[in-house]
Amino acid sequence: MDHLKDTYRHQGKRKLLVEELGEMGIKDQRVLNAFNAVPRHFFMDLALDDLAYTNGAFHIGSGQTISHPYTVAFQTELIELTPKLKVLEIGTGSGFQTCILCELGARVYSIERHQDLHVKATQLIKHLKYDPRLKYGDGYQGWPSYAPFDRILVTCGAPDVPEELLKQLAVGGIMVIPVGEGEEQRMLRIKRSSEVDFTSEELGTFKFVPMLERRVDIKDTKR
Repeated sequence: MDHLKDTYRHQGKRKLLVEELGEMGIKDQRVLNAFNAVPRHFFMDLALDDLAYTNGAFHIGSGQTISHPYTVAFQTELIELTPKLKVLEIGTGSGFQTCILCELGARVYSIERHQDLHVKATQLIKHLKYDPRLKYGDGYQGWPSYAPFDRILVTCGAPDVPEELLKQLAVGGIMVIPVGEGEEQRMLRIKRSSEVDFTSEELGTFKFVPMLERRVDIKDTKR
């Protein structure tokens, strides 16, 4: 990880990206501050260094992408995060969103179904000195041994809302999940008001890689 450098040039580009996110409608200053703190270029191929702070999505391997910064910020703002809340993230991917959640003070539990991405993200997150609990496994199953979760954030497009995730959402909790089987998904924010009552609102359309089922039984990683 010695090759990872955060130069003044990177910091300047990051500041401009944060300003752009604000202009695009991201209002939560804590979210914007987190984007200013986490070096996005660390999570991308060195060849894409100059593009790291543009508002685009880029491939990270295994058919997955690092999402548009705006999409990450928008989802993060939707879950109304405050420090110490327990958050389940479905789709660790590059680890960028995971680090944003950690920077905001959440207790993060993140699942990734691609082993190579899980290993790579684990190393990078450790390098950045964040301390989430990470797991290689099937996101459809959630993480019942640590449920309930105050927040659940799904970073891949699901054909429908997995029943297991609804069960693992705490009463009073919020789940943000993109739902749809086509090229675009509807962003849903689901709130659980009681053991049996949920409300859902639709908040725009976005493009995500699909959420795929892959049953594995691998021990979680804790640094």
